[in-house]
Amino acid sequence: MNNEFSKAMEFRHACKLFDASKKISKEDMNFILESGRKSPSSFGMEAWKFLVITNEELKAKLRLACWNQAQITSCSHLVVVLAGVDSAKVESGEVEKRFSRRDMPQESLDMYMGLYASHLKDVLSSDENIYAWTAKQSYIAAGNMMTAGAFIGVDSCPIEGFDKGRVEEILELDKTKHQLAMVLPFGYRINPQPEQLRLSFEEIVEFIE
Repeated sequence: MNNEFSKAMEFRHACKLFDASKKISKEDMNFILESGRKSPSSFGMEAWKFLVITNEELKAKLRLACWNQAQITSCSHLVVVLAGVDSAKVESGEVEKRFSRRDMPQESLDMYMGLYASHLKDVLSSDENIYAWTAKQSYIAAGNMMTAGAFIGVDSCPIEGFDKGRVEEILELDKTKHQLAMVLPFGYRINPQPEQLRLSFEEIVEFIE
């Protein structure tokens, strides 16, 4: 099993051009999205949302707002990863809903709510700070989706090269609720994979005993 995972990590690369004639099956795409949905998040808030775009006209509009990158229109499925804003606020009621899923006594729920509010006092002080925090969380989900895709032979390319405001405008997002974190196209490569270049294990890893 470890060998299969290693193969997936070797397979994964930032695919710069997809074969537009090849489409990902619903089953495979759902498998990828499920890996994002089941990803860990701080305090279990799951402050993210995934927009899955296959509409070609919309993809073309988004491409212009994403530095005209070919991946946007050549991919099979374009996943726009959004970071939650309002749902992370105590007053939204969503925080309590998420904690309440654990079926805990009211005393424990109150304790967790207080811990959340005090620990994240600075984070929750502005929408900008909340976005910075939840966007980091969404990258965990995005990473898992890319690895899940690689595991079943689906390519991807994480993209931060975009005009954030323009993309949000095209998608008509309510920025008090969600803001753009990453654009993540999925599909099948059309060109051979380039050599994977990485620093050595010894340069990256330090064991402290």
